[in-house]
Amino acid sequence: MSKLEVNGLQAGYGGIHAVKGIDLHVEPGELVALIGSNGAGKTTTLKTLAGLLNPSAGQLLFDGKSLHAVAAHQRVAMGIALVPEGRGVFARLSVAENLLMGAYSRCDQAQINEDLARMYALFPRLVERREQLAGTLSGGEQQMLAMARALMSRPRLLMLDEPSMGLAPLMVKKIFATIREVAAQGMSILLVEQNARLALQVASRGYVMESGAITLSGSSAELLGSDAVQRAYLGG
Repeated sequence: MSKLEVNGLQAGYGGIHAVKGIDLHVEPGELVALIGSNGAGKTTTLKTLAGLLNPSAGQLLFDGKSLHAVAAHQRVAMGIALVPEGRGVFARLSVAENLLMGAYSRCDQAQINEDLARMYALFPRLVERREQLAGTLSGGEQQMLAMARALMSRPRLLMLDEPSMGLAPLMVKKIFATIREVAAQGMSILLVEQNARLALQVASRGYVMESGAITLSGSSAELLGSDAVQRAYLGG
C-alpha cells in the first residue's frame, strides 16, 4: 500500500484550474521529486495535499485512508507535514519557540525534549541561534528552522516546497545533505524543486509537471537521461 496516493486531483483558485487531474504516489520510505517550471501547479498540489486548499475533484489517500474532509491540523496529527515555499517561520518567536510550535499537537513532553535535541544535532546552526528571533535569521537558517519545525511533528510524510529557493550554493548543499540524511532514516518525502538536476539526484523517482498536468514520470535516472527533460530543465 502506498503511503500517499493521489488519483485525478483537480484544484485551483477561483476560476483558475491550477491542477488538472493528476495521479501520483509516494511509497513508504521513498523520496519522490515533483519538478516543473513556475506556474506548473506544484505548490498548489502540495497545499491541497496539506489541506490548505480544497480539491475540486479527485481522491487523496494516506495509509489507505481518505483525506476527504480531513482538516489541515488533523493531517498533521496523521503524520503529514509541509515545509512551505518561503519557509513561513514565526518571525517574532525565537528559534526554540518555533520548534515547539512544530510539536503543538503532541503531549509527550519527554519525547518532545528528545526530538528538540535531535533537531539541534541535525541542524547545529540552530543551537547557536536558539534564543534568536526567527525573523532575524538568514534565508538558509530559516530554511533549516522550517524543516526542523516540520520534523518536530514526527511526520511520516514530509513535503518540501522549493527548499533551495533564494539560497547561496553552499547553503543549498547543506540543506540537500540534510534531506538525504532524513530520507536515509526512512522518511517518505515529496520534494517540489525548480532545480530539476538537484531534485533528481536525491530522489529515486520523479514526476514532471507542466500547466497543471503530469507530462512525464519515471526513475530519476530515466528522467535525467530524457531529452525532453534535458532541454526544458537541465540546459541540455
